[in-house]
Amino acid sequence: MAELMRGLEGVIAAETKISSIIDSQLTYAGYDIDDLTENAQFEEIVFLLWNYRLPTKQELSELKEKLFGYMTLNPRMYSHFEEYTTDKVHPMTALRTSVSYLAHFDENADDNDEEALQERAIRIQAKIASLVASFARVREGKEPVKPDPSLSYAANFLYMLRGEKPSDVEVEGFNKALILHADHELNASAFTARCAVSSLSDMYSGVTAAVSSLKGPLHGGANERVMKMLTEIGSVDNVESYLQKAFANKDKVMGFGHRVYKNGDPRAKYLKEMSQKITNETGQSELFDVSVKIAEIMKEEKGLLPNVDFYSATVYHSMGIEHDLFTPIFAVSRTSGWTAHILEQLRDNRIMRPRATYIGDVNRKYVPIEER
Repeated sequence: MAELMRGLEGVIAAETKISSIIDSQLTYAGYDIDDLTENAQFEEIVFLLWNYRLPTKQELSELKEKLFGYMTLNPRMYSHFEEYTTDKVHPMTALRTSVSYLAHFDENADDNDEEALQERAIRIQAKIASLVASFARVREGKEPVKPDPSLSYAANFLYMLRGEKPSDVEVEGFNKALILHADHELNASAFTARCAVSSLSDMYSGVTAAVSSLKGPLHGGANERVMKMLTEIGSVDNVESYLQKAFANKDKVMGFGHRVYKNGDPRAKYLKEMSQKITNETGQSELFDVSVKIAEIMKEEKGLLPNVDFYSATVYHSMGIEHDLFTPIFAVSRTSGWTAHILEQLRDNRIMRPRATYIGDVNRKYVPIEER
């Protein structure tokens, strides 16, 4: 039996053309994340992850048109939200249920033909934005907002969520956040998606499984916990004492360090920049100052640098987004990567079947219940 690698660390489980992390640099299909974040639209990234190339002008236009066309949900989805908003369920729990329910309205959900799969990926990518935004409104007793054909994917999400068109700075920040979270090689949720569909289950099953994996605080739930920490700290004056107490109690400070990046997360600098812009625009600059102070102390005392979750929390908060929606927003972006991994897995599929080393008792004999 092979050597046990806890958490599958370092184990190569798939070949991929979707994204890579080499020498702490993230690329999507060979394009540097810096190049893409500074220049691309999220819709271009969606096409790139699915097809390993950037779209032509015509292809991009067609993708945008289809994404908009699929954004409107079946009316039964809205009433479905009402059934479980009263229980105050976490939005990730609602999203997990909702993605699975989407399959009920796709009569070809089990068709694994490449063309059908591509169309289904567009459908899911479009609808997941509406699922998150609509659930958020329904639970507050508000009417869902239909998408606007004049807006980009990023702008439409914010519009459907808040009912008013976002500012240019907000659209810029949210577009960058979507790009930066789109894919990240074989992370826990992407691996989960590939495992699910390796049995030739449908794409909805794969995305539902991925959402379930992302829900955990060690994965997608980290930025929500970052915001909880920032709220508890409150001001720059409280940073030092808060962190020293955390260090003494050996509490984990969320938003720092990374399993793969040892020299800093290359995505963090963009969200730090957007955090500064948006907190200034919305009059919440102290929130950014608190973040910077935390980062300085963590680097000095622990040698740890911020990851993508750390500054994304303040970006979303400054847009007026409820904190428990941070992880569902992560899912809105990461669906592009999940569906890309599902497409890639099904193009050259082999069912996932790893082994386990048995460490329990051996040579045991059945004992009648009267003698136990």
